Amino acid sequence: MKKLIVVDACMHEGSRTRKIMEPVVAELSKRYSVEKIVLEADSYPVVGKKILEERSSGYVPPGIVETARKIAMADRLVIAAPFWDMSYPSALKVFFENMSLFNITFANTGKEFTGLCRCEKVLYITTRGMNIKTGEALEQATPYIRALSHLWGLGELTVLAEENMDYSTPEEIEAKIRDGIEKGIQIAHNF
Repeated sequence: MKKLIVVDACMHEGSRTRKIMEPVVAELSKRYSVEKIVLEADSYPVVGKKILEERSSGYVPPGIVETARKIAMADRLVIAAPFWDMSYPSALKVFFENMSLFNITFANTGKEFTGLCRCEKVLYITTRGMNIKTGEALEQATPYIRALSHLWGLGELTVLAEENMDYSTPEEIEAKIRDGIEKGIQIAHNF
C-alpha cells in the first residue's frame, strides 16, 4: 500500500482546518497507509547556530533523520495548517527547516540542487480568517510550499482553502467547512 504522510499544524483543538482535514484524510486512508505528524508549538527546535554547527559536523538527531526519511519516501503528502500572520504557524516553518536535510530530502551538486523526495502529489489544506484568496500577494503560505516542493522534489501541489472564516456567522462557517470537506473528498478521489 502506498504511503501518505499528514503534517497537522493545526494549533487549536477546535481547528476549522482540522475539521476539513480529518474527513479528507479518512477518505484517503482507503487507498493509502497514513502516518500523521502532529505539530505543537515546541515540537521541533529552531534551526539556529547550534543546530547548524551540529549539521556541519555531521550530526543530526536520529528522530529528525527518521522523520525526514519518511517524508522523502512518502508517495503523497497532506499539509494542514491555518492561515496565520499571512502564512501559517511558525511551528510548520520550523518543521520544514528540520526536514530539509542534505542527501535525504534534497541534494546539492555545488552548481544546483536536486529534490530527493518521491512524493508525486501534495495537498495543502487551510482555512483563512480573512477574505484572501490563494495566489494573492497577501497569501504567502502557498508560494513557500511551492518553493519547498521544488527544493525537495515534491510533485503537483493542490490547495484546498476556505476563506473569510472570521467574518462569517456560525452557520456560514459550518457551511464553509462542509464545502471544504466536499471539495477535499473530490480531490481525494484523484490524489
